[in-house]
Amino acid sequence: MALNLPRLYAITDSKRYPDMLQRLEKALKKGIRMVQLREKELSGLEYYQLAKKVRELTQDYDAMLFINDRVDIALAVGAEGVHLPEKGLPPSVVKKIAPHLLVGYSAHSLEKALWAQEEGADFITLSPIFKTQSHPEAEPIGLGLLKEVSQRLSIPLYALGGITWDRIKLCYKNGAYGIAGIGLFFDHVDSDWGTHG
Repeated sequence: MALNLPRLYAITDSKRYPDMLQRLEKALKKGIRMVQLREKELSGLEYYQLAKKVRELTQDYDAMLFINDRVDIALAVGAEGVHLPEKGLPPSVVKKIAPHLLVGYSAHSLEKALWAQEEGADFITLSPIFKTQSHPEAEPIGLGLLKEVSQRLSIPLYALGGITWDRIKLCYKNGAYGIAGIGLFFDHVDSDWGTHG
């Protein structure tokens, strides 16, 4: 695998955590080196202003920043990449617009994961592995599909959705390259994360 990405991928949600920036800094202090700024409720200007602050923080800790969905904002703040939702631009389009950006893609099935890899995505998040608070209506896809998808991909695959610290090893055992999460990291910034990886 050519791309040497961090194993833990923290995803923001400032609606759920009004003190998101403080929590993010604590997570960075604990060793998070890959962050996705995912803020669906914000206007373009608000998103950009928040992205600038998060970019400064991630630079202080030498962490990678991915902007969800907005290639323009990723370029404007000098992020390392963009993370595309299933209904976002195809990865190949982003690679044409901004060849230097890394592209993550949110897949929820084997078909979409294979398609994104074909399209030139650099890594994939597969979700929801377990029942999750951020998408309570979504049916978990389970560890079996995680294993199947990981065996078919040649790019890093992050397990996402309902993952707790005691489930991390299960995800790694079933082929995950890394672990992505919101609550996993932001709910527990003041407690001991234990061992992982």
